[in-house]
Amino acid sequence: MKNKILSSSTMQTQFPSTILLLLLILTTYHFIPSLSQICNPNDKNALLQIKKQLGNPSQLSSWDPTTDCCNTTWQGASCDTFTPTYRITDLDLSDLQLSQPYPIPPSITNLPALTLLSLANIPNLVGPIPPSIVNLTILRYLTIRNTNISGEIPGILSQIKTLVTITFTNNKLTGPLPASLSSLPVLGGISFDSNQLTGAIPESYGSFSKTLFTGLTLSRNKLSGKIPASLANLNLAFLDLSRNALEGDASVFFGSKKETQQIVLGNNKFGFDFGKVGLSKNLEKLDLRNNKIYGTLPEGLTALKFLHKLNVSSNNLCGQIPSLRFDETSYAHNKCLCGSPLPPCKT
Repeated sequence: MKNKILSSSTMQTQFPSTILLLLLILTTYHFIPSLSQICNPNDKNALLQIKKQLGNPSQLSSWDPTTDCCNTTWQGASCDTFTPTYRITDLDLSDLQLSQPYPIPPSITNLPALTLLSLANIPNLVGPIPPSIVNLTILRYLTIRNTNISGEIPGILSQIKTLVTITFTNNKLTGPLPASLSSLPVLGGISFDSNQLTGAIPESYGSFSKTLFTGLTLSRNKLSGKIPASLANLNLAFLDLSRNALEGDASVFFGSKKETQQIVLGNNKFGFDFGKVGLSKNLEKLDLRNNKIYGTLPEGLTALKFLHKLNVSSNNLCGQIPSLRFDETSYAHNKCLCGSPLPPCKT
């Protein structure tokens, strides 16, 4: 009987302790930081400043100061949640309807962990690319596309040694191509189409990595001058220099041992013997229209299994057209090309 009384007394003593422990656990759990509370305060402040510097566009209404920038609801902002730092690594701002013209927000460069920055389809984004962009020291992918950004491409981009791609298409950029970009060790491609760039392609561009640098697109600019012979060192998958005023020997881009998939050189002043070039077995698109290219069509064209687009019209080519499945618009307005689909060659 005494043992039962002791047991009952012990249970009465332990019961309140159990309740207290449970309350402690619940209280502790309540204060464990969740994903809505882990945002780096400096990054959150920078994002809120960016929003303000863009005139608080409605597309960024999800950037609510009462929530956290790492909770996946902040439009275009992504955090690194795999490390304890929880920093903003990706900022992809697209289709912002700005109430008036605004420059690139200076606070963007207060996001030191950015690896991707994309500003696309923002007509009211104006002004130059700020020099402070070099503060983004680990940036890998930089895109400014379909905006009214103007001024020169800053040569100091070469200080961001981690850059893999630079895309500045359809803006109002002017001035020369920065020669210093060739010093970027892991750069895989540049795309500066549809701007107002002037001058020649730098000789230094032949120093881009032969194994990493695979894309060079500079179409629809005001570039001029001769193609540097050094560009023969490149092994490009994609090349587009169309609609400029470039001249010289563009045969440097061809080669049977290269991995080229697309060569677009139309509407320039290039002159070289097309019949003597080697052709990449991977070639899918070849556009040489409106140049001063001479010679014959290479017999190797018939061996290209992936070639689906060819245009050599408006040049100085002669000779028999190889047996290919392209219509007459692909060959029209040459000096003396002949054979199907053009009139037969004279015997």
